[in-house]
Amino acid sequence: MRKWSFIVGGLLVAVLLAGVVSNFASPHPDGLDSSLLEGCTLDTRGEITGGSCPAQQEQEHEIGGPLTDYGIAGLDNEFLSTGLAGVLGVLLTFAVAGGAFWLVRRREAGYAPKAGGPRDADQPGTSATSQG
Repeated sequence: MRKWSFIVGGLLVAVLLAGVVSNFASPHPDGLDSSLLEGCTLDTRGEITGGSCPAQQEQEHEIGGPLTDYGIAGLDNEFLSTGLAGVLGVLLTFAVAGGAFWLVRRREAGYAPKAGGPRDADQPGTSATSQG
């Protein structure tokens, strides 16, 4: 019971952080975005106005998707869109990881040694040479 309380508590904290706190994350670009902007001049809104950098070659992804740009496509409320995308990401990650752990646990349980099975050849009295 204590294990499940810990897991549910951790999941609730992760959902809260992803759903609410993620909206207050820094608006500044992360490390990858910053490195792609090196060599370019930016205006106050972060738009490229000149220079030469790899970010100028950026294009929209051809496939798209429901969770593009850290939000849910089709929702006009940015706070809600970002929060729901975070919650959905946490729940999907939890489901995939939980399923993987469950499969590994089930598989390992099948490899338990059976009672009365063959002994190791290194044990005394089991090899042909020890029988006198």
